[in-house]
Parts: sequence; C-alpha cells; structure tokens
Amino acid sequence: MLDEFRGYVRPSGRVGVRNHLLILSVTGLTGPTARRISACLPGSVVIDFPYDGGLLGEDRAAQDRALAGLGSNPNAGAVLLIGANTVRVGKFTELFSVAGTPMTAITLDECGHDAVTLTERGIRAGALLSKVISGLRREPVSLLNLTLGLECGRSDPSSGLVSNPLLGLIADRIVDFGGVAMIGESVEWMGAEHLLAARAATPDVAQKIQAAVDRREGLAVAGGIDLTGNNPGPSNIAGGLSTIEEKSLGNIAKSGSRPIQSVVAWAEAPEGPGFHLMDACSYAPESLTGFSGAGAQLLLFTTGVGNSYVNASAPTIKVGANPETSERLNEQLDYACPAVFSGDMALEQAAEELFVVLVDVASGTRTWGEILGEGGESFSRMGASI
Repeated sequence: MLDEFRGYVRPSGRVGVRNHLLILSVTGLTGPTARRISACLPGSVVIDFPYDGGLLGEDRAAQDRALAGLGSNPNAGAVLLIGANTVRVGKFTELFSVAGTPMTAITLDECGHDAVTLTERGIRAGALLSKVISGLRREPVSLLNLTLGLECGRSDPSSGLVSNPLLGLIADRIVDFGGVAMIGESVEWMGAEHLLAARAATPDVAQKIQAAVDRREGLAVAGGIDLTGNNPGPSNIAGGLSTIEEKSLGNIAKSGSRPIQSVVAWAEAPEGPGFHLMDACSYAPESLTGFSGAGAQLLLFTTGVGNSYVNASAPTIKVGANPETSERLNEQLDYACPAVFSGDMALEQAAEELFVVLVDVASGTRTWGEILGEGGESFSRMGASI
C-alpha cells in the first residue's frame, strides 16, 4: 500500500511537493515588475497581487491572510518579496521569517521609485535564491503531511455520479492517514447542507455550516440573482444539470464520509488534521487560491465538459469521467475514467489508480497544467476601496 511520497521538508517541518522560487508582489504597482523578473528566472512562479491602497475591513483581512498563506505555502522553497513601500513589505517579511523560508525583500522606495532598478535588483536576488534552493533534495515522508484542496468546475452528470465521488474516496484515504482535505464552494452546499451538518464533529460546526449557506443565499437574494439560472450555469444546464440542489449533491460528494472538523474562511488554514469546509465562493480561480493560501500543496479538480484552469502555487490534478471529454481533452485531464461512467470499471478501482497518480505528482511528476503553464491566482474582493 502506498503510504509515503517524496517531498521537500522545510525548516518549519511542513513538506512541499514543489520547490518553487516564488516571486510575490504584494502591491499592484509592482505587478509588472514581478512578471518581468519571473520571465528572466525560468521555473519561478509569480503572484502579482493587483490591489493594496484603500482596502478596508474584511477585504483587507482576507487579502493579507491569502498573501501570508501563499508566501508560506510549503511549495515555495524561497520567496522574492517585492512591493511599493517598506511598511507593506516589512509586514510580510516578518511573517515569512518566522517560517524560516529563504527570502529577499526589495521595495520601490529603496530603488528610487525606478521600476527598472527594481527589476535588475530582483533578477539578481532571485537568481541567488534559485541557486540556494536548487541544492535541496526530496526525501520520503508520510502522506499525513499532505493537505488537499478539492474542486469541481464546468460540471455535468459525470461529475456528480463518478468524478466527485472518486475524489471523496481520495479525501477519506488522506484523512485516514492523518492528513488534511477540504472543499469550498459553499453556495454549492445549498440543498445538501443538512447532509454535511449531520457529519459535523460538533454542534458548533453544524451551526457554522448552516450559517455559511444562509449567508451565501442571502447575498444572492440581495443581488437579485436567481441561483436556478445562475448556478447551475449555462454549461451545467447544457450538460444535464437542472437545479442548485442537484449540483450541490454532486459537489459535496467530493467531501467523502469522514467527520467535518471545522468551517474555515477563504484562505484560512485549518487547525489540525481531518476533513474541513472552506466558506468561499464557487468561482474556481478564487476557490483554488483559497486552498493554496490555506496551505494546500496539492489540488484535485474534476470537470465534466472541460476546464483548463489550474492553480499557480499548487499542482492541480485534473480529473474527468465524461467519455467525450476524456477523448477530446488529452492534454488537459491528468486522470480520466470514462470506464466507470460506462459501468466497465468499479469506482474503487479508479480510486486506486488516481491515488497512484496523486502520489506520483506529489513526488514530482508534472501535471498537464504545469507543463502548459496554465497556472494562476485570483483574489476575492468583498467591497469598495477608499
């Protein structure tokens, strides 16, 4: 039985499945510079946060939480941190130093507000960090060190019948090893929230599950959104889904069967092992960033009719069971099991095969999304800026 993978053990004791040089721009003014630096440093991953000045309240807290989580995700072997001013950058410098991650911080203030100077200094600093982390080596570690984020997008009946239950089996297995797994998309618990609440580890968790659904429904009503026509969306409806309840039953199949330990906010790291829920939006780019910001090193993403989007910080294993999609998207799906949909393979057999793929990717095998450079990050906004 597979019970370990080969990963990078960090000074904090956490384990990365990748060894990225992360170029992290924490102010919108320095995003273009971050992209220029990354273009000169092959293999680097760039995150260019588009906001900063004027963020308020919940927005500010959520964005800072996400940036702190992305910068300390164990897939980042080193961080080149850039920003417009020393106050903003200094806040994150302190956070990342605690984790022991090799890091260099440079600001526009220090470069006389010259983006060309910042680019030059960034390339030199990033090259040095890349050299340092190139000496790190993978070593065998237990699967209990994994944190998984589980996503679905452009779903159809094959998602709810096969692909999502398949991820549920994977989630159960990782939780049983002592690891962490989580799903988000809380509007897609609606109509099935009672099934999740029945698995809550405590009454308080059950109450939070219901509250999360009520809040999302309230936002939709206040915005004049008819969830029947908006979620499922047009592609879901064309694929055969008709109601939010139908979509929700398929979505929560990714959660497996283990007790639900907590409900966390977007990009908030769960405390302790087990299965957790993330109260977050259903839009895949933002949802995936929430998972990687919460510390997930590996993501599994099912699709019915096709969805090429993957996360930048964490390798994203794309899974599908629709026979037509599986044949058409050879360079998008990392694991396809149309034979389960046709009744020619047991779901449990597919779970064994997908688990092998998961361990291989955790140990270094690249996903199609990584090979084709599909990765990105997306940041939620809750309100206006001043």
